[in-house]
Amino acid sequence: MIKVLEQAISKVRELPRDRQEAAAQVLHVIAAQSHGKLTAREIKGVRQAQREVRKGKFANDRNVKAFFARFRA
Repeated sequence: MIKVLEQAISKVRELPRDRQEAAAQVLHVIAAQSHGKLTAREIKGVRQAQREVRKGKFANDRNVKAFFARFRA
């Protein structure tokens, strides 16, 4: 693992759980790309998500569970 990634992960470990989850989701999106590069649209989406997280606009655990409960068969 490169040093800058190790440093970023170290900082993320100090964040509240909800911010850690947001960071994990971003990393999953990046890791899922078979070619290793995000499209311009994907980068825009990640940046928008980051802005929303900084503003406190994200679903808490209760909201996420309620969402999945509504669509569970």
